[in-house]
Amino acid sequence: MGEPDYRYTLANERTFLAYQRTSIGLVAASLAVFNLLEEDWAVRLLGALLLAAGAVAGLGGYLRFRGVEGAIRSGDALPANQTAHLLAIAVLICLVAAALTVLV
Repeated sequence: MGEPDYRYTLANERTFLAYQRTSIGLVAASLAVFNLLEEDWAVRLLGALLLAAGAVAGLGGYLRFRGVEGAIRSGDALPANQTAHLLAIAVLICLVAAALTVLV
């Protein structure tokens, strides 16, 4: 098999970069929470959850990129990937923690 259509590989790369931007944003939010809010257990929890969500986005996006890139190059079906689902759950948990921080 020859080189795959460049549009697919570039689309895969754009998706990877979107995951990385999301990861950077979540880590930046975590740093802001840790440094700008008064330190108590709810703030530490929120900061840690944002940091964990950033890790999910960064690592999950990379693993998704590698899986899709391999499938594109070998002509296989795209692999199933749960990164978007995990990230949505992580952000929802962060939203609940943020609400808890505001209410406490």
